[in-house]
Amino acid sequence: MKAQDILIILKIQSLCDQADGDNPPSWSQRQLAQATGVSLSQVNAACGRLEKVGLLSPGKHRIVRSNLLKFLVHGLQYSFPIQMGGITRGIPTGYAAEPLKGEFLASEEELVPVWPDAQGSVRGLSFKPIYRSAPMAARKDGRLYEYLVLIDAIRGGRARERAKAIEILTERLGQ
Repeated sequence: MKAQDILIILKIQSLCDQADGDNPPSWSQRQLAQATGVSLSQVNAACGRLEKVGLLSPGKHRIVRSNLLKFLVHGLQYSFPIQMGGITRGIPTGYAAEPLKGEFLASEEELVPVWPDAQGSVRGLSFKPIYRSAPMAARKDGRLYEYLVLIDAIRGGRARERAKAIEILTERLGQ
């Protein structure tokens, strides 16, 4: 698995969330590439890897939600550990962004985790996103942004933040 695989499957899940409940979303690899900033060849390779590890049903374009949840909760932080940096301007993530923002109090002096981004408006501690184009993709899709925030809380949050992120993911993925 590669980091872009996580971005791709979370984008697919976001599309599923936004689709009509009776009809699964239709998506193409070209659409995923445009929406995520991942090259078409890498989207194709990611879909192959996601099928191979059992997170995407072969040929059906459907997520195996139970497997995805297990991987995000139990494997993500070990496969893709956090990389923190210095103080920068960027886009809030983890406990500093929705859907976790209202759950945890932070003092005004506290530096929150942010993805470094020139268009970001918050000063905080640099938190490397799961994939380099994640901030761009998150600006285009609010639901994807929320999924990325939740996985960042799992990857680098404190125990309470991780627990709340897992609770929300479990609810969203229908477990």
